[in-house]
Order: sequence, then C-alpha cells, then structure tokens
Amino acid sequence: MSAGPHHSVPMTQAQINQQHHQQQQANHLAKLRSRKPTDKNLPDGVEEVLSAGSEVGTAYKNLRDLERRLDATMTRKRLDIVDSLSRNAKRYKTLRIWISNTVEDQFWQNNGLNVDTFDFSSNLESSYRVKIEGRLLDDEYEVEADEEERKANENEADGDKMETDTPSKTKPKPQPAKRPRLSHFFKALTVDFDRQKSGRQGPDTNVEWKKPDRTPAGAGNLPAMADFDEFAFKRNGDENMNITINLFRHEDPERFELSPELAEVIDMREATRQEAVMSLWEYIKLMNLQEDEEKRNFRCDDLLRKVIPRETGYIPHINEYLTPHLRPLPPIKLPYTIRVDEEFHKAPTPTIYDVRVALLPFINNPQYAAMLKEVAGLDEQLATMIQAVAHSKAKHTFLTSMATDPSGSCAAG
Repeated sequence: MSAGPHHSVPMTQAQINQQHHQQQQANHLAKLRSRKPTDKNLPDGVEEVLSAGSEVGTAYKNLRDLERRLDATMTRKRLDIVDSLSRNAKRYKTLRIWISNTVEDQFWQNNGLNVDTFDFSSNLESSYRVKIEGRLLDDEYEVEADEEERKANENEADGDKMETDTPSKTKPKPQPAKRPRLSHFFKALTVDFDRQKSGRQGPDTNVEWKKPDRTPAGAGNLPAMADFDEFAFKRNGDENMNITINLFRHEDPERFELSPELAEVIDMREATRQEAVMSLWEYIKLMNLQEDEEKRNFRCDDLLRKVIPRETGYIPHINEYLTPHLRPLPPIKLPYTIRVDEEFHKAPTPTIYDVRVALLPFINNPQYAAMLKEVAGLDEQLATMIQAVAHSKAKHTFLTSMATDPSGSCAAG
C-alpha cells in the first residue's frame, strides 16, 4: 500500500445529475414550507362584502378571541403542572395490595368422600387459588372504605373458580371515572415458586403476565387484559408454599437505576434519562467545568472521570455518556406464603403491602399528543381557507373598483 493521502474518485455525470436533482427537490420543499399560510385572521373589509345582516365575521372573531383565551389558560395550566411535577408535588401515591388464597378439594375438606369405602376413583385433585388485588389510596380517610369494599368483593367472589391466569372475573363494581387501576402501574407480573419445596419446574408452575400494547384504534385505550384491579391464578397443590410476586413498574417516562458512579455525581439513585442529563449539566455548571473558548466542551474532574473516562467531554454527547450507567429498575418483590392447612382457613387473613407508585402526568398522555396533532392539522386547514378568503376579497375589490371606475382601475393596475 502506498503511503500518503489517497486521491478522491471523481463523480460521474449521472451522480452529479442525481445530486443536483436531490438538491432541487430539497429547495422546492423548503419553499413550500415557507409559503405555507399561517395567518388565521379575517382580512380587513370582509364584513362589508358579506350580505346585510350577516354576523359570520363577528362570530368568527369572537371564536378567535375565545380560542386565544383558551390557549393562554391551557398554557398556564400546563406550566403549573410542569412546575408541580418538578417539585414532586402529589406525584407519588400509595397503592395498597392485598394477597390472599383459597383452597379446593384439600384432604381436610372431605368433599363428600367416605374413606371407609376405600373409593379413590375420584379425579379431584387438591388445588389453591391465589388472588392479588390493588387499590390506589387517594387519601388516608379512604383506607377503611377500600378495606370494606375489598372484603365485600371477596365475599361475593367466594366459590368462583378460575382455570387460567387471568384478571379475576368477579361481579363488576362501578369504578370512579378515570381512577387508576392496578394494571396501570405495572408492565409485567411474575411469580417465583419455592423450587426446593415444590420439587418441579415447568409450565405448570410458571405464572407470568405482560401488559399488551395499546390498541391502534385509540392510542390512549388499553385492552381489557391490561385494565384490571385483580389478578388471580390457580395451581394444584396440597402443601404450604412460599412464593415471591414480582411487580415490574410501568412509568412514562421510564425511570432507571443509576450506577454508583453516576449516583455519587448527581446525588440521585433513580432518575429518568432527562433528569440524569439535566442533573449532570447542572453539576458541570456548578463546578465551572465548561471550557471558556469552546462552550461545547467541558473538563472532567475526579468524580466525573468515573462516569466519563476521559479528560474532556463533549456536551452534545452527554446522553451517550450516560447510557451505560442507566439500568432497569429492579422489580418490587412481595413475598407470600400460600396456606392450605385447615387451621389457617378457619379465619383467613390477607397479606397487605403498601407500594409507592408514580402517577403518569397529563403532559405525557398519548391522547394529549394525538389531540395536539389533530389541532395542528385543523389550524393548517383554517389558515388555507383564510388565504382563499383573502384572495377572493382582493378579486372582489378589484372587480368592484373596475365596475365603478374602469379608467382609474386600469391606471392603478
């Protein structure tokens, strides 16, 4: 191989023509975007052209004024929401989870069999049914009410059987409008069994639920399998069993567990990607690490070098620097002992856990993003119609002037 720089291969005429054509198309699209109408105000004098007694112009102006006030109010409210979220005001609430189990066909339940006849031809097999139920506690005074409602549902559901791992099919209760449900806070649920005691592994003991994707018809609507307050599963067994219920949190934007090196720099153990980036940028400004001449570069001190192993960093690449230090949050683990003995089921009591969950903010609601896109499309259509009205008004003015003063109109033209 020869030393020194290599000479570039000259472009062929076809390549030159193709590049020129692409540049022309890009310029044409840029011109179209720059010419796109944006004015939504009626041209002056339109009311005079309209028929006598018509209030279309006045009504349109009133609607425009109402739209401006509504936009200002919504913008102010959104800023208030963002400010509240930045202070973590009412962002987290308590989700109370009850875990209980019932049993069927256990040996102590007799089931109508006469042991003296030695008739063991029955196909009945001992089984248990575990139910996981969650309710969001909005305020402290609602705790007792939710406890009573849960017990009422449990009494009504007594005797119901479920053969598959699905949300509990109890008698539906009227839910408050827009109330968050158990499945809204988690994207997956798994159950780990005590393998040493169960002595078996396989699909018979696996319990797993994953939240399905949102339906294409409505971005904000969840399928029925992802909108429930109760989850239940049934398995065969005649011995007490220790299990661990794993709840994988669903947060939008997603929160991550930070590496010890990054946590030491920004003093946070969990954060979203945006929060981690902004906190690191605040650290750079606080420690005066940004270079004076090249503002896009920053120096790395001893702490920062543990996160970014280099002497100088590039601000546009902060996102890439942080990626190796962001890990998925570990699941919430809820241990529970499945009791099948007669003594316990004489007066069964559920196991209760209080879990801190994050409420999804309104600004990240997919329905809101779809609504903004629809509003933008309607604004474009309105601006196009107003432009057509302006052209018609200009033609009307010219033709009226020509009709009244032909010579003057021609001289002016």
